[in-house]
Amino acid sequence: MSRPLRERLALDTPARRAWATYDWANSAMYTTIVTALFPIYYASVAAAGLPRPRATFLFGLTTTAGLVLIAVLAPLLGAIADFRANKKRQLAGFLALGAAAVAAMALVREGDLLLASGLFILANIGVNGSFVFYDALLPHVGGKDVDRLSTTGYAFGYLGGGIFLLLCLLPQLAPGAFGLLGPDGTLPGATSAALTRAAFVATAVWWVGFSIPLFRRVPEPPASLRPGELAGGSAVKAGLRRLRDLAAELRRYPQALAMLVAFVIYNDGVVTIIRLATIYGEEIGIDRTGMITAVLLVQFVGVPFAFLYGALAGRLGTKRAILLGVLVYVGITILGWRMDSAREFFALAMLVGMVQGGVQALSRSLFASLIPKDRSGEFFGLFAVFEKFAGILGPAVFSGVAWALGSSRGAILALAAFFVIGGLLLTRVDVEAGRRAAGTTA
Repeated sequence: MSRPLRERLALDTPARRAWATYDWANSAMYTTIVTALFPIYYASVAAAGLPRPRATFLFGLTTTAGLVLIAVLAPLLGAIADFRANKKRQLAGFLALGAAAVAAMALVREGDLLLASGLFILANIGVNGSFVFYDALLPHVGGKDVDRLSTTGYAFGYLGGGIFLLLCLLPQLAPGAFGLLGPDGTLPGATSAALTRAAFVATAVWWVGFSIPLFRRVPEPPASLRPGELAGGSAVKAGLRRLRDLAAELRRYPQALAMLVAFVIYNDGVVTIIRLATIYGEEIGIDRTGMITAVLLVQFVGVPFAFLYGALAGRLGTKRAILLGVLVYVGITILGWRMDSAREFFALAMLVGMVQGGVQALSRSLFASLIPKDRSGEFFGLFAVFEKFAGILGPAVFSGVAWALGSSRGAILALAAFFVIGGLLLTRVDVEAGRRAAGTTA
């Protein structure tokens, strides 16, 4: 007799369902602000009057700045979260910061480059800071089902982000149905901009609203005190001491460290493609309707393939499933370099949707299986550093190559190196040895 669907998806407890719902919540922000609408709004409105390669360069630098700041903070905050047992409280603080910044993007008007950049930096700090503590909850909630729960969360995120983006775009895709056509029978530019700003506010509301189940249903993991630590002691001092100890103790978990090094390289390419795809598409002449349609395609294709990757990991092993996705990404960069039509843009979107969620979800769950569960905050703080630096070098390389060549086409091809090198390093990770060292082998 087949297992119930909830059990097959690792959603068999209220805590697991609530944890996965946060992927549904934050993906609206990632889809709308990071990937689809705000990059275009930034280039065409906030950076109005600047050459497009210059706008792309500035957007890449802005992305890098936000990621550097959270990468510096994450390890200390993760260690404090383990000491104080306040993962959910810190998650709430970063959520509030990010949602407020996203809502304030509605204030950005033509030429407000500094305001747009500042708000985008804060939004990145908010969403990526929340991921440190969200991911740190995974081994506590997922147990032996971390692969399936992680990929299910990503599938929820794809579905939620796609539905939300589609709802935001309906008035622009079918303005006549909403009575928004101007005298010339088209959607006025001012109305289109107003709809985009309204979408920013709606994104913040969606993100906060669908985060509530996590705070109500997911239990806070207990504090993990070490010899010599007092429950009422200084959290900052304890956090700094734990970071010092963590750097020394990484020798006990060499496979987790090796996986992180591989991850920081191949995920650099993944994150760069996510963040710069639409602004690159606009630069090479893909119309906005085509780009937004491609983003929606990624979201909805990603749902079944995220589930498929969870099953694939069970058959091939987590590491091999990730390597398969990394290989597909090498092909994506080559095709992206040659791309010059909307049809090819859609084909690439299809390929990205097939592998993006699986690669990232399984990387998260693989790391969770290589670390001791009672120190998840510390280790996922370290994971956040590697993950954020994976989003720093790629956009910086992309922006630098685009600036040097006066075009982003060569920059896309340069990303293939991240996937090749990262994949080769991942092949050297001994997963079973790492799980034995962490005490997570079933």
